[in-house]
Amino acid sequence: MRFRPDSLHHLTKEANISTNKPGFKRNFRRQEDTTRINNNIRVSKIRLVDDEANQLGVVDTRAGIEMAAEKGLDLVEVASNVSPPVCRIMDYAKFKYEQKKKQKQAKKKQHITHLKEVRFNPKIEEHDYQVKLKHIKEFLENKDKVKVQLRFRGRENIHKELGIELLNRIAKDVSALGEMESNPKAMGRTMIMVLIPKVTIAEPSK
Repeated sequence: MRFRPDSLHHLTKEANISTNKPGFKRNFRRQEDTTRINNNIRVSKIRLVDDEANQLGVVDTRAGIEMAAEKGLDLVEVASNVSPPVCRIMDYAKFKYEQKKKQKQAKKKQHITHLKEVRFNPKIEEHDYQVKLKHIKEFLENKDKVKVQLRFRGRENIHKELGIELLNRIAKDVSALGEMESNPKAMGRTMIMVLIPKVTIAEPSK
């Protein structure tokens, strides 16, 4: 059976029709701004707050719009669940920009905790121990969790008490920055300990 170009057109046409059927939902629409401003405020009376936060009481909506226009500003509905609704005179475009800026700054301040992993062996040399310990401290200072993994090889598995001693030493050496989330767990030839950053409590201002 030979492939005909017109059959591709037919299939594409069918595919396009199917997406336009009732009940087909598209999920890529942006969230619309539902704030009512200026002529979109349909009520006849409003409780007005001017651009300097002065309460001007209940006024005609048209008077509020005109007052805002005289200042080159907008009349914005800020509380619609009261009667009459509260409206404020402001630069709405500037207000939206500042709100967006604040949200971005708040997002930057949020820290996402990562789980870092550092591996040891029971017979680790002192120099290597200090290097790995330094990494653990850096992770904890950055408010990340650290999974310390201890791997036993060959006959080392017989002397698991050495692994316990090593994990306890690590926990003690980083105690100023972190603490054990739970007691170390043995899993076959592996022993695992998870360290979490210490919560610092801010001192009350005097």
